[in-house]
Amino acid sequence: MASKFTELLKPLTIGPFTLRNGVIMSALTRSRSVPTNVPNDINLEYYVQRARGGAGLIISEGTLICHQGHVIQSVTSTQTDCSNSWIFRTEWPNAPGIWSQDQVAAWKRITDAVHAEGGLIFTQLWHLGRVCHPDAPEQKASGMPVYGPSSIAARGGKFRFLPGQPGHVTPVAVDDPRILINLYRQAAINAKEAGFDGVELHAANGYLVHQFLDSTSNKRTDVYGGSIENRARFGLEVLKELVSVWGSKRVAVRLSPTGGYNDVGMPLQENIDTFQYFISQADVLDLGYICLVRYIAAIDPKIDGMTSNASTGKLRATEHDVLKTYRPCIKKSPLFFNGGLTPEEADQLIAAKEIDAAAFGVLWIGHPDLAKRIEHGIPLDAKLDQKTFYGGGTQIPYEQQKKGYTDYPAARL
Repeated sequence: MASKFTELLKPLTIGPFTLRNGVIMSALTRSRSVPTNVPNDINLEYYVQRARGGAGLIISEGTLICHQGHVIQSVTSTQTDCSNSWIFRTEWPNAPGIWSQDQVAAWKRITDAVHAEGGLIFTQLWHLGRVCHPDAPEQKASGMPVYGPSSIAARGGKFRFLPGQPGHVTPVAVDDPRILINLYRQAAINAKEAGFDGVELHAANGYLVHQFLDSTSNKRTDVYGGSIENRARFGLEVLKELVSVWGSKRVAVRLSPTGGYNDVGMPLQENIDTFQYFISQADVLDLGYICLVRYIAAIDPKIDGMTSNASTGKLRATEHDVLKTYRPCIKKSPLFFNGGLTPEEADQLIAAKEIDAAAFGVLWIGHPDLAKRIEHGIPLDAKLDQKTFYGGGTQIPYEQQKKGYTDYPAARL
């Protein structure tokens, strides 16, 4: 029986690549690179399952470009729709990196295996900026302070693996942002050695690039702060460095213009003006794609002072229509869209030429064969165990790390 999702399942050309469909696997942090931060056999099995399951393109989980001691903001949703269901723990140890040769070699095994299944895989390059903690083991190992664009702490956060469960600290305003740009460049070089097909810059969710863009976290008075053009400079310079390593069509960027998460977000018009400028300038580079994330209520924290009570405070994000506002800014680069999409909605948006492909996140967790299920009309009916979205650290035995990660079954075709 022919699939009703004809547009979503059409092959898509991106630079030198022909994607087998527009069912993209979005970056999903899963915290399973135990016992440290080097990808392992469980990670390999996980990515092979999704390549075998028909993903048009796999974006790796956020991959750290250097040692960082990190946290995820506590956000819980009780929504029942699996495409929008989230439960976030407040720490994610064992996220993989790409700064060492051990990590490069481990990723090479994974990329080779994905390619053997006919798949394509980009890695998402990730620096958390001010939402690290100086007492976290990985941060100590880096020998570097917690950097941000300015000495302004993010509200919220809780490092439960540290004594006293502290929140975010006031970061050190990086004196010369080029030292961080150079880290991205080296990570891009390492990613090429590791066999990836390209790189996606993580410029969303209140992490480092987003912190430079946002006027509430960036109060610099040099060429990296102040005006929209200056606040956009850091991210654009990073993109240009990535392009110098990979070529434009093997470089992409992910943006979440509504903010909220990790305490970012500007007044509406300033927010729109900032992201319209950045997106327009990124598009001039003729990237492999630009991925825009629409507003997701489940990850919009309520912040009023330092409250974390889900029933008090006010929402932090600057909610607006991301697709309508920024689609006109993208003229050269393909547009990927993310944020609780259903296959039905994605197919309609592609048919209307509003987007080029759909990046699915949570649906890939419980359906390792998501693209094939969509193709063959098989229900997306996995019963997700939200407690296993993220790994539990090294105290969880290695074999048990597979639970909720590689043990969701593929459908019988």
